[in-house]
Amino acid sequence: MSVLHLLGTAGEGGAETYFVDLVSALARAGVGQAAAIRPNANRQTALAAAGVPVGTFRFGGPIDFLTKRKVAGFARKHDVKLALAWMNRAARHTPAGPVRIGRLGGYYNLKYYRGFDELVANTEDIAEWIVGQGWPAGKVRHIPNFAAAPPETAPAERAALNTPADAPLLLSMGRLHDAKAHDVTLQALTQIPDAVLWIAGVGPQEAKLKAMAAALGVADRVRFLGWRTDASALYRAADVCVFPSRYEPLGNVVIQAWAHGLPVVAAASQGPAALIADGEDGLLVPVDEADALAEATRRLLADPMLRIRLVQNGSDRVEAEFSEAAVVAQWRSLFSDYGAA
Repeated sequence: MSVLHLLGTAGEGGAETYFVDLVSALARAGVGQAAAIRPNANRQTALAAAGVPVGTFRFGGPIDFLTKRKVAGFARKHDVKLALAWMNRAARHTPAGPVRIGRLGGYYNLKYYRGFDELVANTEDIAEWIVGQGWPAGKVRHIPNFAAAPPETAPAERAALNTPADAPLLLSMGRLHDAKAHDVTLQALTQIPDAVLWIAGVGPQEAKLKAMAAALGVADRVRFLGWRTDASALYRAADVCVFPSRYEPLGNVVIQAWAHGLPVVAAASQGPAALIADGEDGLLVPVDEADALAEATRRLLADPMLRIRLVQNGSDRVEAEFSEAAVVAQWRSLFSDYGAA
């Protein structure tokens, strides 16, 4: 084994999903790997299916002095040459010995990465920010996330989710958290007659959002799907992806929508605004503007030629910048630089 991935979070979310996606893609490319994670049945099953050895650890708070020692033993057992820490909690428990790389998907507190050999940012803006914090420019690189649409995946069955076959179908992906602005989508839905909204995700605002849907009179047109492991099927079933996040360093949902041929309307928060060329491969609206979100969504639903143009240009972006092959090649180059691949 050469590379150890560390993930210290227990829940489900975009970063956790991409963790499994990247580790699985690297396994397909023949990279020797192991994974140290907090117990999570879904991730353990997926990683085992990819042929990646998994160790589960506590990854506790500041008084957890045992996890780092146990992870170090796991690393020795699997002949690890490079440890890749996903987010702060994992970085805190990454043992010395192997080359240590931090993978940052946001503007994290860099104190957790002291002594690390290099940091990898999934956007150019985050990479520039890291250098601005005083990190050596030669020890920071940008490797984006990839997106892939399994060709054999069928669309989710609308009937199974109480959705009319002819209804305009909107898809909103993301944790039920204030940053994701699902409340803005619900407000916009009041101005999009006959449309049905699927919200896929879990989080602390579930009860609040359901109450809001009822108060707005749209509860009968909203389906709260919870955490889903069939994201590709959801993307393939929808007509428009709605992504109004107030705060989003990258916007992986945008890339996934492009990969699945789904037109996207997004709020112009940091990540989506950097990704999307407005009117070319997606539509951008101001943050927290439900009226603008509704107007842009209605425009997409009414204009099939616009949808086709956005979908084609988005697909071209994925092929050129965010394909699995291109991103895996960049990770392999990094590992090779440290003698780990």
